[in-house]
Amino acid sequence: MKPIRIPYAKGVVEKDFSPHNVVAVLESKAHHFKPTLSQQEIVKKALDSPIASKSLEDQVKGKSNMVIITSDHTRPVPSSITLPILLRRIRRINPTIDIKILIATGYHRGTTKEEMLEKFGKEIVEKETVINHISKDDDSLGYVGVLPSGGDLWLNKVALETELLIAEGFIEPHFFAGFSGGRKSVLPGVAGAKTVLANHCSEFIASDYARTGIIEKNPIHKDMVFAAEKAGLSFILNVVIDSEKNIIEAFAGHSEKAHEKGCEFVLALSSIEETPKSDIVITSNGGYPLDQNIYQAVKGMTAAEPCCNPEGIIIMVAACNDGHGGEDFYRSMAEASSPREVLDSVMKIPRGETKPDQWEYQILARILDRFTVIMVTDQCDPQMIRDMHMEHAYTLDEALEKALAIKGSNAEMTIIPDGVSVIIK
Repeated sequence: MKPIRIPYAKGVVEKDFSPHNVVAVLESKAHHFKPTLSQQEIVKKALDSPIASKSLEDQVKGKSNMVIITSDHTRPVPSSITLPILLRRIRRINPTIDIKILIATGYHRGTTKEEMLEKFGKEIVEKETVINHISKDDDSLGYVGVLPSGGDLWLNKVALETELLIAEGFIEPHFFAGFSGGRKSVLPGVAGAKTVLANHCSEFIASDYARTGIIEKNPIHKDMVFAAEKAGLSFILNVVIDSEKNIIEAFAGHSEKAHEKGCEFVLALSSIEETPKSDIVITSNGGYPLDQNIYQAVKGMTAAEPCCNPEGIIIMVAACNDGHGGEDFYRSMAEASSPREVLDSVMKIPRGETKPDQWEYQILARILDRFTVIMVTDQCDPQMIRDMHMEHAYTLDEALEKALAIKGSNAEMTIIPDGVSVIIK
């Protein structure tokens, strides 16, 4: 079989696998989708044909100010392409409108100046008003109401106090919200910490409907849609990208209906219906920027769950150059005697008392309670990985040697080159 390329940091790990071991290579069709238009043309076409909505140009007419919510440094939204197009179209109709760009950091740290320059480009960073959302800054938040789940809805005042609120983002499978994009720009994007915690409670994370590719009956999605409506999110531009982070399709218009059309497109490309079970599953987080830390890498691990035999081994290829990604996330795993202890304790936490990063370590513990995880990275402290009840390998070859020593030289393998791009049923 031909060498398989697995994204890692800003490059790839390429390896020849023995065909007698590999039973399946699971990939999203998005990675082989060949659009007939350029990336810019795809975006412009979507904006020219908004779904269930007035055009962006019609919406900015007569407005004195507006806010564009955009994704943070952990999301591969090609903002250096999309934002200039949005800004040009807006100012062509309304040259004097005051525009603020609000970075939807959610519960993450703020995006640094260097990260902004890399993501948005020098011209936007230096000429536009760019604001980091800070979920724990209570003074920057406004109270909106009560979520369907019962949690209080707090949102960034910059988003609440504008005349027009729009958002850009991208749509991919998401391991508990079903899909990214759309309403996620608001919750968790620009929501207060207490709101994020309420929405990400252990009860919801444990729901069979809070899974990759599912939004119907998903309690987390329901809260998010409500928050976007309350915020007055009136227009979105969401793109779909391939493995090279290039735009292959775009959807614009109504915050819910345009997002649903985008989800249908992604579902058709990403779904894998017939899934073989293997003793060893190799996966990744799609490389940079999604594999910067262990916190984010949990997403790619979830793709391996449906196709890994009980007590099997998941080999996770992720740089994690930014470390664990959350102090509470790390300590909750490291200070527990076992993943089972983490699971048992987290399920006793009431909906209104969710702890920081609880959702992430709940899912990681769920995986580690059933499988062995070997993290492949040469950019992260191995002891940190071991502290969190995983094993470490510097290279994929080293990880495979360890896995085959446990499962036998004839162990069957499934390879998922990009774990965040597939929906495995």
